[in-house]
Amino acid sequence: MNDELKRKQLNKYKAFATGLFVLMAVIFVITTILQKTHESHWIGYVRAFSEAAMVGALADWFAVTALFRHPLGLPIPHTNLIENSKEKLGDNLGSFVVSNFLSPQTIRPYIQKIKISNFVGEWLTKERNQEALIKNLSDIILDILNKLDDAEVSRFISKKVSEMTDDIQLNKILGNGIIYLLDKNDHQKIVTNLSKQIKEYLIENDEMIKERVKKGSYSFIPSFVDKKIAEKIASGLSDFFREIEEDTNHEIRTLITEKIYDFSNDLKEDPKWIDEFNSMKNDFLNNQKLDEYSNDIWVSIKKTLSTELQEEESSLKKYITKNLNQFSENLKTDEKLQNKIDNWVRVTAYKYILKNTHQAGNLISSTVGNWQGKELSEKLELEVGKDLQFIRVNGTLVGGLVGLIIYTISHFFL
Repeated sequence: MNDELKRKQLNKYKAFATGLFVLMAVIFVITTILQKTHESHWIGYVRAFSEAAMVGALADWFAVTALFRHPLGLPIPHTNLIENSKEKLGDNLGSFVVSNFLSPQTIRPYIQKIKISNFVGEWLTKERNQEALIKNLSDIILDILNKLDDAEVSRFISKKVSEMTDDIQLNKILGNGIIYLLDKNDHQKIVTNLSKQIKEYLIENDEMIKERVKKGSYSFIPSFVDKKIAEKIASGLSDFFREIEEDTNHEIRTLITEKIYDFSNDLKEDPKWIDEFNSMKNDFLNNQKLDEYSNDIWVSIKKTLSTELQEEESSLKKYITKNLNQFSENLKTDEKLQNKIDNWVRVTAYKYILKNTHQAGNLISSTVGNWQGKELSEKLELEVGKDLQFIRVNGTLVGGLVGLIIYTISHFFL
């Protein structure tokens, strides 16, 4: 019901209560005149009823009117109560709502009934909801990306990378990395493969060895001797590397491992390597190059994200859709996940409401306090004025009955 209908209804009941008062006044006048010319006893009873009814009607009219305005416009003390006490009314109303509607005992039963997981699961199952969610998220992220200052973002990335690399000791990282591979014995694969490659190279290039031997030999030595020596060298070397390849416990493997361990420790501890790697780091990660790297990284990320977010069938959106489907299915079937999410929502809502109950009271208090006094009176009168008119009606009738009883008692017993 809008304010216009409420106002019409209020005026209707006001007219009814006022009409009843006027009726009592007319009866009182008529019975007063009749009493002077007629001696019928019933006239006195009717006159007493109407007289008391008028008094009751006027008293209740005054009481009801005094709530919303000054009766007859006269500034009588303790009238126009709502306008004069709107601040106190707002404070009391706010405290009443907080104490009776936002107390832990009141809100707990409603909080415990919250089950949002099933609702979210069902909502996410629908394709149009998924599309709307992804579109809105994409629009928000795109808007943020477009509003970001590229130069500021690049400087931020550059600064963070610089801060991270300042404390990085590349020599220790590399040394520890090599030791890690040695401890896992992964370097043996490299030794095996390298031995195999050298062996195959020697076998495939035996002619080169013969040429080398012949070139370095004396002229008086027969060529068949040089050839024989070359074959022995090639065969011996290939057999040697075959042994290394096939024997995992070969002494050369042990020697190589020891040398690599020594080299790793030197990398970590020798000041020469510390200075060398610091120099390399400064060359590759100086401020100018960091700015260039950071700008290239940010431009690439921004371009990729913008493209993925704008395309309807992008890989990113397909990935998000796939995970939304999986998540919605889990929400509907995984009882453990449901309980976890619902419990988190309940606890969070419960804590948030209790933490901010005073805000609700302040909102009510400030809202009522900021209303114009006349406006507040009119609002309240529209809401409860109709029912208050029945107080006037009841006052008229009850007053009349009380007057009739008093008249009867005084007539018969006094």
